[in-house]
Amino acid sequence: QVQLVESGGGLGQAGGSLRLSCAASGRTLSGYVMGWFRQAPGKEREIVAAIRRSGGSTYYADSVKGRFTISRDNGKNEVYLQMNSLKPEDTAVYYCAANTRGRLIDQYDYFGQGTQVTVSP
Repeated sequence: QVQLVESGGGLGQAGGSLRLSCAASGRTLSGYVMGWFRQAPGKEREIVAAIRRSGGSTYYADSVKGRFTISRDNGKNEVYLQMNSLKPEDTAVYYCAANTRGRLIDQYDYFGQGTQVTVSP
């Protein structure tokens, strides 16, 4: 079983940038498809971005395409989400997640505890 811990959240300004990190322990990340999800108050959790085991293929939700970039460093057992051109609607709790099934859009098996991102106008 893999344990995931997010960091890097906080307060950002509209138009600014934040970078989230996800550190894994217990298992090597190279065996997992990794994703970032977010959940805003009163809304369902949604997938934001995902990346294949090798990093060769990625997925982005339409709402973040062109602004967010997911990447991974399997050697460091870490995954990242670079968030640029932030908008107030990006405010949410962001979760790192892992799945063993191999597809970018699929059920995810493991989630971190989440990190709050708040974007001010």
